[in-house]
Amino acid sequence: MNIKILGGGCKNCTALYENAVQAAKELGIDAEFEKVTEMKEILSFGVMKTPAIVVDGAVKASGRVVSKDEVKEMLSK
Repeated sequence: MNIKILGGGCKNCTALYENAVQAAKELGIDAEFEKVTEMKEILSFGVMKTPAIVVDGAVKASGRVVSKDEVKEMLSK
């Protein structure tokens, strides 16, 4: 599984990254994590507000910090 966190590296982006890592760990999912900070690449996903989370190429949420439990729900589907 590939999980990308899109954003410029702000506090919210870091919080979302940490929530995603913890959620995957708790679910026992072997995931590859990426922080995407390049605006051109962020826009290529159609994301206008960061932070955003992308799971296996699909944008799951943007413009807010998704909680660990919400990430767990996304990864379980």
